[in-house]
Amino acid sequence: MFTLPPLNEEDVQVIQDELSGLLGRTEAITAILVDKGGFVVATNGQSEQFDVTTLGALAAASYTANQAIANLINEPNFSSVYQQGESFSLLVNNVDEHCLLVVVFHAIQSVGAIKYYAASTIRHIAGQLVAARERAPGEGYDLSMLNMADPSEIFRRK
Repeated sequence: MFTLPPLNEEDVQVIQDELSGLLGRTEAITAILVDKGGFVVATNGQSEQFDVTTLGALAAASYTANQAIANLINEPNFSSVYQQGESFSLLVNNVDEHCLLVVVFHAIQSVGAIKYYAASTIRHIAGQLVAARERAPGEGYDLSMLNMADPSEIFRRK
């Protein structure tokens, strides 16, 4: 099963622009697009402060665990996880059936503002992923099957 459609340069640029715009509107620190398996698709911001790869994997696992809890209590409207910290906070939002948006921000910032501005970012990224799927129906990648020793099957120059 494919979890990520083939993305071209335009798709990646739109995603990067959306992540950058979100950071500009919210003054958040880092925005990461991950697939629900926890693999980083795109990142923007001050990611050198964090191990983005591990953060993406753990954020996706946290979202999945909380989604399972929501299902156990018959909560059908589950779309985000908020982790409040002393210095930094984290918001994980559902983008589509395969991707999540992870936003790291200073704990003194309002999670409501982050959620508000993330909503339009999510819509635009989801729309771009739909366009990529429609451009290549039946094609895509399951990042969990990626050979990390040789990712050339997925990443190659034009």
